[in-house]
Amino acid sequence: MSHIRSSNDRRSSISFWDVVTEAVSGLTARPGRTALTILGTVIGLAALVATLGISQTAGNRIVGRFDELAATEVFVTARPPTLSSPDNTMPWDSPERLRRLDGVVAAGNLSVIDLGNTLVSTSSVRNPTERTDFRLSVQAVSPGLFEAVRARLATGRLTDQLMSERGEKVAVLGATAAERLGISGVEQLPAIRVGDQVFLVIGIISDVARQFDLLAAVIIPEGTAQNLYRLSAPETVVVETRIGATSLIARQAPHALRPDNPEGLKVAFPAEPQRVRDAVQSDLDVLFLLLGGVALLVGAIGIANVTLVSVLERTGEIGLRRALGATRRHIAVQFLIESGVMGFIGGVVGASLGTLAVVAVSAVQTWSPVLEPMIPIAAPLLGTIVGLLAGTYPSIRAARLEPVESLRSAT
Repeated sequence: MSHIRSSNDRRSSISFWDVVTEAVSGLTARPGRTALTILGTVIGLAALVATLGISQTAGNRIVGRFDELAATEVFVTARPPTLSSPDNTMPWDSPERLRRLDGVVAAGNLSVIDLGNTLVSTSSVRNPTERTDFRLSVQAVSPGLFEAVRARLATGRLTDQLMSERGEKVAVLGATAAERLGISGVEQLPAIRVGDQVFLVIGIISDVARQFDLLAAVIIPEGTAQNLYRLSAPETVVVETRIGATSLIARQAPHALRPDNPEGLKVAFPAEPQRVRDAVQSDLDVLFLLLGGVALLVGAIGIANVTLVSVLERTGEIGLRRALGATRRHIAVQFLIESGVMGFIGGVVGASLGTLAVVAVSAVQTWSPVLEPMIPIAAPLLGTIVGLLAGTYPSIRAARLEPVESLRSAT
C-alpha cells in the first residue's frame, strides 16, 4: 500500500499554485479569525521594533548627555605640600586665569569649610520637641562656580563678585539643605545660623549638572569665608570646557595657575567614555530586546494555536483533498503557507506601527529618533520565520491525517 501511495503521490495532478490557492482560500474563509491571529504577530513585532527603536533613541540621548557632561569637565586641586615643594596653593584668581585659555567655558573656585561639630539652624531658640539644627556642609565658592556646575536657580539670586569682595554674610542653599531647614522661598528674607554666625538666605538652587553635594550644602561667598573662617586658598577649581578641549585644558591649567610650580597641582578629567557608552547602550538593547522577544513569543503561540484549531476544524476538508490526490507534502505546505503569510502580514504591519511609535515617542520627548534601517526591513522576514515555525507542528499533524479517518471523523 505504501508503494501504491507513493506512486499516486508522484502522479498527483495538484500543482504548487493549486496549493497556494487553497492556502489563500483558507485564510480568507474566516477573515475575522485570521485578522485576530495576525494581530498577535502585529503586536509582537510592533513591540519589538518599537522597543529596539526607543532603546536606540533613548540610549543615544543618554550617551549624548553623558558625553556632554563627562567630556567637558576638568578639576584642578593642589597636591599636599612636600619638603621640595612646600607651597602648592592655588591663587584666588584661578578662574580668571583659566578663562583666558581657549576652550574654557566657565570656571569657579570651590572650597569645603571645616567647621568641626558646628551645626546649622534656622532659629536661635532650641525647641526640644522639634529638631531645628542640622549638620550641613558649608562650601565657599566664587561666582563663576554656579555657571561651571550648571546650577539651576529655583528662587532668589546667586552670590556675585561684589558680595565676595565685601565679605557679606549671605548664603545660597541647595534644594536638599533648604528642605531640611524648612525654607521654601526667600520672599520673607529667611536667615540661618552657622554656629554663632548669621547668614541671610538670598537664593535656593534646585539642581546642578555636576558637584551634586552642593544640593545638600550651605553655599557662601569665598570672600566671606576668608574673613570668617580664615580660608587661605581655594581647594578646587571646577572648569567646564568645550567638547574635545579637556585634554588640552588639562595640560595647560597647571602652567596657567602656577607657572613657577605646575607639578604642585593635580588635574583630573574623565577619560574617553567609549566603554561606558557601549555598556549603557548594550544594557538598554538587551533589556528592550527581551521585552520585544516576549511579545513576539506571544504572537507565535497565537499563530500556532489558531493553525492547530484550523487543522482540527478542517479535518473533513483535508480528507477530501487527500482522496482527490493531494499528497502529505501538499497538505503540509498548504498550512505552512497559511501560517507563513499570517506571520509576513503581521511583520509588515507590526514594523510600520513600531516605526510610527518610535517617531511619536521621539516627537513627544523632543528627541531625535534613531532606528537601524535593517530592523523594520527584517521585521517581515522575522514574522514569516515565526509564522513558519509556529505552523510546523499543525502542518505535520495535518499531513499525517489519513483520508479514510479524516472523512469518517468529519461525518
